[in-house]
Amino acid sequence: MYRALHDGVGVAQRYPAAGGWVELTYPELTARVKAMARGLIDLGVGPGDRVAILSRTRAEWTQADLAILFTGATAALRGSANFAAFAGAKHALRALAQSMARELGPLGVHVAHVVVDGAIDTAFIGTTFPERYALKEQGGILDPDHIAENYWHLHMQPRDAWTFELDLRPYMERW
Repeated sequence: MYRALHDGVGVAQRYPAAGGWVELTYPELTARVKAMARGLIDLGVGPGDRVAILSRTRAEWTQADLAILFTGATAALRGSANFAAFAGAKHALRALAQSMARELGPLGVHVAHVVVDGAIDTAFIGTTFPERYALKEQGGILDPDHIAENYWHLHMQPRDAWTFELDLRPYMERW
């Protein structure tokens, strides 16, 4: 499998088209995914923007979705008192991400686990935890745009330097 991915030998995607089947090698599929990303960027789509796909089932849907990014928390790495259920769920999510990365990575699908550790700048945090929200101006809570930029970075990584796990936290967060 490694040789097929590395050398471009083998079929990465096969789909029906008028009069037969289209087969794409791994380099061809990668080029299409990158072209789609460049096209979205040229249209003004940037980090944090949402894109909806409205069409009948098409092969391009697969090309648009060749990354799987899981969001976890510090509880995925270590449990703490009074958070057993949460820690168990986050441990399981991390294990699922690891298994999928090992299974799908050789097929050219980037799977990553992102630990988001800290309060995020939302209306909920502002009204429910005002003392925490007061740290916003000091960089003490996570900016959603900065989180999105990190996810975008993960999505755009070349295959020779994929990140599996990324921790995001404000500099003053205790961990």
